[in-house]
Amino acid sequence: MSYATTAALAGADASVIAVAEADPPLLRVEGLGKSYGSRIGCADVSFDLWPGEVMGIVGESGSGKSTLLSCLAGHMAPDAGRVMFDGRDTVTMPEVERRRLGRTDWAFVHQNPRDGLRMAVSAGGNVGERLMAVGARHYGNIRETAEDWLGRVEIDASRIDDRPRQFSGGMQQRLQIARNLVTGPRLVFMDEPTGGLDVSVQARLLDLLRGLVRRLGLSAVLVTHDLAVVRLLADRLMVMKDGRVVEAGLTDQVLDDPQHPYTQLLVSSVLQV
Repeated sequence: MSYATTAALAGADASVIAVAEADPPLLRVEGLGKSYGSRIGCADVSFDLWPGEVMGIVGESGSGKSTLLSCLAGHMAPDAGRVMFDGRDTVTMPEVERRRLGRTDWAFVHQNPRDGLRMAVSAGGNVGERLMAVGARHYGNIRETAEDWLGRVEIDASRIDDRPRQFSGGMQQRLQIARNLVTGPRLVFMDEPTGGLDVSVQARLLDLLRGLVRRLGLSAVLVTHDLAVVRLLADRLMVMKDGRVVEAGLTDQVLDDPQHPYTQLLVSSVLQV
């Protein structure tokens, strides 16, 4: 069992541990590492993620959390280690299979929604494209599903034919979320999903994300600098510094009783991350 998993289960009763060990993880990461010349991006990262679980990754800028997320999502090839999704090594699988995962079982929510949307395509078209990528062909059904998902992310159905550039930043992020979740992915990667938004918009988006995560039983890896975000969304937490995991465990345990000096600084807001 990985360091993160062991920490997460510390203090749990025997029956909970037995259930967790009996079910195979959806994602297993073993010794993952990536360097940029002499600089370490991330090193020797290992953890398990079970279905319906959200793993938060925090740390200051340059801690390695974004590099780790890119390696996990297949956007960057690691130098060492394995990423096992549902028993398949995504590091060594052919590129065509990894791209297929990105259209079906995986989804990626970017910090800047413009990176995850087609700005020249309508809101409904953005959602519909994801449906078509998994085989949907009936226009009426696609449009009906798109309308439903716009409603789920609090975008009025009357905006279905508007382009994303006509939306506010918060609405663009909600549209990106709808586009990603419409096909029911099994694993969602989220890179600072509330970053760059006004505080009031962040709060509304967080409430929306929390509801979707719980109702859909999403499995997710969440990278953020905001400890309030991980407290609301993440079941477990990894703290990174200089490319390495320095502390991991249940989110409330880590935030309420941090053991590593670096985590203590983060929690006490001495470090501006």
